[in-house]
Amino acid sequence: MEYRFDDCALDDARRTLTRSGEPVAVEPQVFDLILLLADNAERVVTRDEIIEVVWGGRIVSESAISARIAAARKAVGDDGKRQAVIRTVARRGLQMVATVQVNGSSNENAVSSRQSDVQRIRFTRNPDGHSIAYASYGSGPALIEVESGISHLELSWAIPCERNFFDPLIAQNNFVRYDPAGQGLSSKDGVDGARDFIKAGEDVIAVADAAGLKKFALMSRSGACLRAIQIAAQYPDRVTKLAIVGGYVTGRTARAPGPDPMRQLIASGWDANAIGFAAGLMTSYFPDGPAEHVMDYARYFTRASGQSRALAERDQINAANVEELLPLVSCPTLVLHGRMDAIHPLSEAQKLVAGIRGAELVVLETANHFPLPGGPVWETYMETLLAFLAD
Repeated sequence: MEYRFDDCALDDARRTLTRSGEPVAVEPQVFDLILLLADNAERVVTRDEIIEVVWGGRIVSESAISARIAAARKAVGDDGKRQAVIRTVARRGLQMVATVQVNGSSNENAVSSRQSDVQRIRFTRNPDGHSIAYASYGSGPALIEVESGISHLELSWAIPCERNFFDPLIAQNNFVRYDPAGQGLSSKDGVDGARDFIKAGEDVIAVADAAGLKKFALMSRSGACLRAIQIAAQYPDRVTKLAIVGGYVTGRTARAPGPDPMRQLIASGWDANAIGFAAGLMTSYFPDGPAEHVMDYARYFTRASGQSRALAERDQINAANVEELLPLVSCPTLVLHGRMDAIHPLSEAQKLVAGIRGAELVVLETANHFPLPGGPVWETYMETLLAFLAD
């Protein structure tokens, strides 16, 4: 269906929102909320209905609900004071008060919408003969997310906060994800410990070749930036853009020798059935929450990787230093970083930008290592990233 209201058009088959004819980037939960209200414009939608549809009935904080409502209003050009499109009905719920016109859509589009939740996994081989699992989604400018040393295509696809991140990229780009050799669904035989960054780059090139991508942008979060920088420096003829979120030049122990308390949390307890220590680690990365996403990450990482591999990955990124590679990166580069990030300080992001010719820095007002859905800077983060990766 296509829903038209005020100056907006909402297409549930293509999962797109336009305002005054211009596309508006919205995260999936915000889109689902607007769609729920538009589809029930004749009545008040209760809080319980909203939680059931948008969060699948999961327990969710009031702050997360309020953040989605505020984001929905912003997306349709409304706000909490005007309430010209979305009205709050005290102690009852929300109502779409703008006049809604509904136009039918083709069965083909409806089938396409349902298939967007299906992940089709393929396999290729890297130069060492290891089987590499990958998946490709959407259409548009080619984009590969460089993975860290802990990855699992199926488990990450099932995490709500990861899907909130993936879906806008899928809507805009030909987005490719993969499991590095030794991780997730990829071959583990003969892959011991953390692989070096050059080998990690070979995995990405093998996936790009298999997906038919001659040129592609790279996107990386946290420690994956070290591998992304290596790939951009090593394959300048193939990498068109580089986006780095929560990145750094020098690992924690390389820049400040001594014990790493976060490594100790991994060593003390890394168990998918008892995630207390992993939750402590994730809270260090995401002190601003939301808490439900922090716990989802704790469950994910402990399920995706055993303790020995998690420790090997930690040791590798702690000791890394990619400063010599920065002048070799020639593609347009965007660095996004939390101002209060305690994992890798803002000074590390500044070093990245100073070392990569023409790179740009966007500082986000958060203590999270990278923004999470429902947080105050999520919309700014996604809009900035999508705009950079659009062409």
